[in-house]
Amino acid sequence: MKKLLALLLAAMMVLGCVSAFADAGSEPDWTGYDARIAEIKSTTDFAAREKLMHEAEDELMATGAIVPIYYYNDVYMAREGLTGYYSNAYATKFFMYADFGENTTLRLQLASEPDKLDPALNSSVDGACLAANSFGGLYTYDANGELAPNFATGYEVSEDGLTYTFTIRDGLKWSDGTPLTAKDFEYSWKRAAAPETAADYSYMFDGIKGYPDDLQAIASEDGKTFTVTLNAPCAYMLDLAAFPTFFPVQQACVEAAATADNPGAWALEAGFVSSGAFVLESWEHNKSMVYVKNPNYWDAANVKLERLEFMLSDDDTAIFAAYQNGDLDFTDSVPTDQIASLLDNPEFHIVDELGTYYVIFNVKSDMFAGKTVEQAAAMRKAMGLLIDRQYIIDTVGQTGQKIATSFIPAGMLDGNGGIFKDASAWNYPNGADGYFPEEPNVEEAIELLKSAGFEFDANNMLSASTPIAFEYLTNNTSGHVAIAECLQQDFAQIGINMTIKSIDWAVFLNERKEGNFGIARNGWIADFNDPINMLEMWTTVSGNNDAQFGR
Repeated sequence: MKKLLALLLAAMMVLGCVSAFADAGSEPDWTGYDARIAEIKSTTDFAAREKLMHEAEDELMATGAIVPIYYYNDVYMAREGLTGYYSNAYATKFFMYADFGENTTLRLQLASEPDKLDPALNSSVDGACLAANSFGGLYTYDANGELAPNFATGYEVSEDGLTYTFTIRDGLKWSDGTPLTAKDFEYSWKRAAAPETAADYSYMFDGIKGYPDDLQAIASEDGKTFTVTLNAPCAYMLDLAAFPTFFPVQQACVEAAATADNPGAWALEAGFVSSGAFVLESWEHNKSMVYVKNPNYWDAANVKLERLEFMLSDDDTAIFAAYQNGDLDFTDSVPTDQIASLLDNPEFHIVDELGTYYVIFNVKSDMFAGKTVEQAAAMRKAMGLLIDRQYIIDTVGQTGQKIATSFIPAGMLDGNGGIFKDASAWNYPNGADGYFPEEPNVEEAIELLKSAGFEFDANNMLSASTPIAFEYLTNNTSGHVAIAECLQQDFAQIGINMTIKSIDWAVFLNERKEGNFGIARNGWIADFNDPINMLEMWTTVSGNNDAQFGR
């Protein structure tokens, strides 16, 4: 009876959002989702907003295109004696106040070749870390993970919550010594919001009045205050003010190099103007980067390090060897086969993060050709039911990750005084489990595939007449490849043929963004603690909509 009930619930989940799907083809109609997100961002009724966000997650998860695996934590290695650095729940690492004793150079590894260094164009975690240490925003995060003034000294907000006026810190300078004022924020915010800039995160500005062409983010004539007018109150306004897309960039530097085809051309080589604690002095592509202390940073007196020397690599075996040999002081990558032996090592750190590791399907993929919207969703949901998430955590993750049964991570706030994933507050398809059961359910997966037109033999293996075969795209890091191999085994148990393609990080990001995949690994670390951040990224116009919804 329990299995039958689970099957009925899954079928209801797949079929219950038929009204949200197109009448023809296998792709969901996304106009309703886009409208719901717009309503979430404009309503002033926070209880209604919470309900709308639950409805949006229901619609997103009903597509089966987002298959959660586990909720993130972060691991890294740092030398004993290194203090003052910190990481927040959004995976941003801050090194401007690091203290390494008599050492004024810190040798570290965050990732391989960064995709983009223009903070308006970046959408990767490693890029956000580089931006946080070489640029800055009105606000930032302190060592306790709390918002703190940075280039602003504070703000005032109108009684209706719609107008924020930030006071810009006196004496701010760009790294070339020229003044940095509120007018730089006005230019930069309008640039990031403009369609021609094509920033992945441009949608984050749509809560500001006049978006995108007449953004009401205005500097005073003297450049000392910056006034932002919103369409509706925004509980996470200061989080946006601390987010890299909202960091100022110098207009003269940008426009001296930028082209219509490449608005980020100014930040493709070392030597560009920035504003944070460090500036990029040299960049040997795919090998190394060197940042040096910026004497014009407003808080330079408290910056102890003189140099950050980055190793650019995604070969975690080579990275770990460099750390063991004393050539690195900090690494953000650890080989899967070394984790168990490092758990009691004081230099090995595990920190909580607010995010989800997941598998993503391209809803426009040829693998769904000839299927209805409902059948395509059933296919994707079935594959999600085959995955043994606990095995992945035990054998690959190994650091106490929690099984993810929905996209929005456990512990995320609801914007209305509670926790969004409180099962008592919403009727999830699998009860407290969310959208997927914690245990794999092969029987249910087979029934869903049958409903999608697939045939099985007496041994519950896919018939040769209705095969499923596809390529899984991932980047090269050993942990991601190991997870891909686990998925390969899980899918093979009913005859699904999955091959693995692993590629370099920057190439991988762009292939996924362009939709040049059928199924791929993905992960999303929240940019701030509100579910809208996990939901608005899937709108049709979002540059982070890798599933290609509505495209």
